[in-house]
Amino acid sequence: MIKRLASRELRTKFGTFIEILYYDGQKESIGIVMGDVSDGDNVLCRVHSHCIGAHVFSSIECTCREEMEAAQTEIQNEGRGVIIWLDQEGKGNGHLALIQSIPFKKEFGQAKAYAMAGYKADARSYTPAAQILADLKVRSIILLGNSEGKADELRKESVNVLGVRALAVSG
Repeated sequence: MIKRLASRELRTKFGTFIEILYYDGQKESIGIVMGDVSDGDNVLCRVHSHCIGAHVFSSIECTCREEMEAAQTEIQNEGRGVIIWLDQEGKGNGHLALIQSIPFKKEFGQAKAYAMAGYKADARSYTPAAQILADLKVRSIILLGNSEGKADELRKESVNVLGVRALAVSG
């Protein structure tokens, strides 16, 4: 079970969010919230996995940074929403798996590349995201992203996903 540890005001170029740190006994997860989402329906929500290349080193090999910025822009425009940051680099396989999958990525795509490198195509867990949304008392979400698969995984965790809104990113 996830536990809320701390929170603070987080000023960004997209407006002010409340950053909330969670811990499940093994990993930290972060929720950033803009506006009142408690008991909210149709709350914009981005579930975003850690990406060292994009967020730390400004890599242009993926669209993770652009997806995060697009999600923050959508939430800023709406005036409320949640972004959940999960410590799940390399689709949950870790950074080593990401590096080892690179030779296969261009020809086969990222998920198949992980499998070809000996890892799960997608080892992510959405349990922390579901628990964070429950803690925030969000009743239903519009998922910000380009993945119906992620929406299905969240639904398996009893998250009421009403739809998916694609993020416009280049790359």
